[in-house]
Amino acid sequence: MASKIKKIGVFTSGGDSPGMNAAIRAVVRTCAFLKINCVGIFRGYQGMIEGDFKPMDARSVNNIINKGGTILKSARCQEFRTAEGRRKAYEQLTAEGIDAFVVIGGDGSFTGAMIFNEEYGFPVMGIPGTIDNDIFGTSNTLGFDTACNTVVEIIDKIRDTASSHNRLFFVEVMGRDVGHIALNVGVGAGAEEILIPEEDLGLERLVESLKRSKKSGKSSSIVVVAEGDKIGKSVFELKEYVEEHLPIYDVRVSVLGHLQRGGAPSCYDRVLASRMGVKAVETLLEGKTNLMVGIQNNELTLTPISKAIKGHTKIDSELIRVSDIMTT
Repeated sequence: MASKIKKIGVFTSGGDSPGMNAAIRAVVRTCAFLKINCVGIFRGYQGMIEGDFKPMDARSVNNIINKGGTILKSARCQEFRTAEGRRKAYEQLTAEGIDAFVVIGGDGSFTGAMIFNEEYGFPVMGIPGTIDNDIFGTSNTLGFDTACNTVVEIIDKIRDTASSHNRLFFVEVMGRDVGHIALNVGVGAGAEEILIPEEDLGLERLVESLKRSKKSGKSSSIVVVAEGDKIGKSVFELKEYVEEHLPIYDVRVSVLGHLQRGGAPSCYDRVLASRMGVKAVETLLEGKTNLMVGIQNNELTLTPISKAIKGHTKIDSELIRVSDIMTT
């Protein structure tokens, strides 16, 4: 595995997600195994511009595989969006002797890496870390599985209250412009309706569905709403509409927010992060660059970062069909 790369930087960028620490650990320990120096870059691109670096060895990542968040911290950096900011980052990396880097993050982080590679020919590799699961080229991003498990556990508890008081709960989950979390947790938690951006249920159809649920004998209901759903301006507007057209319901709203991002990563996310971290380092040492490590059908894949950014993830049509049957 001949390579000119002698020192690899690793950092996390954008929103944190469970599994990022496990990926950092994998990158650092793979470097140690292959006798490559590794440097942690703190606070993403901001830390890169400021030279906030720290050498890391196998022991420096002890006991982090089970922790949520990121030990390298994360930050959004407007300065890196400028040519001057990227020049400063390149100068800092060169001064530190860093030959390549692995970025763990989402599409914004990958865009920065791609532009940096185009401008300086600097070897870069991406690992998808975001709970939204909205990166093209991988069936799972780091943190998605953990977030789904967290939300299902919370909805199970909300259902206890809904049943006790015969209430309808709108539970809003993260998802920006995609409904992967909402669809999966809706099926997993047995929600009566699932509202996602990809499927426009419509307010009238929602009301009709809730009427059928009431007539069938259901005394309480859970409706899972992706934050990017388009049928209402907000989940609170949905609440008001249902209260107006179905006054028989006692309606409540629960916005889960950043609860979904935290917590110890699931076994699946820990294993996935470990596999992706090893693959990222090995791929860089093979002389390849500007790629994202993904997973498809349980096999690791490599996708050009440009495609990962521009491509659109597809909602699972089979799971939509299952949800339609399950909410009958």
